[in-house]
Amino acid sequence: MTVLVGYSSKYGATEGIAERIAATLRAAGLEADARPLATVGDPGAYDAFVIGAAAYMGSWRKDATRFVRRHRDLLAARAVWLFSSGPLGTDHTDSEGRDMLVESQPKQFAEFAESIEPRNVQVFSGAMDLSKLRGRDRLVSKIPAVEKILPDGDFRDWPAIDAWAAGIARDLASAPTGT
Repeated sequence: MTVLVGYSSKYGATEGIAERIAATLRAAGLEADARPLATVGDPGAYDAFVIGAAAYMGSWRKDATRFVRRHRDLLAARAVWLFSSGPLGTDHTDSEGRDMLVESQPKQFAEFAESIEPRNVQVFSGAMDLSKLRGRDRLVSKIPAVEKILPDGDFRDWPAIDAWAAGIARDLASAPTGT
């Protein structure tokens, strides 16, 4: 079984998550390719998909959204998992006590739940290296107190990522090809 772990990453944090998921799937005996979605030529060559993107302001990156919409029929017929990265910081709840990971689901997850019926969706905390920001993002990082909105650091929960990927590997190991 061949799995595409496709991603859209602006500064590399989501790419790191995708690479980790692919490594976990390979360790479980699956063929897994971690690739930027923009480089995927023929997705029909894959039996299953794990698709992830960074989310900004409540939305997945555009190339990930376009990929899913363009290949909606194919994805609806295959096993698919979706993930997003985005929330930064160590707080697990917001000021109203809501789970930050649940509240950070990109709006596209609701659309894709209906159209492709992913087996699972997951949001992971991301990472921010303010020194790598460029363009408008770099200008925004210079605003006083921006570190409260964009804290610098790696907040990815690797044990949670590994556990989620291991669950995907278990599901795929027990499923016939093409489901």
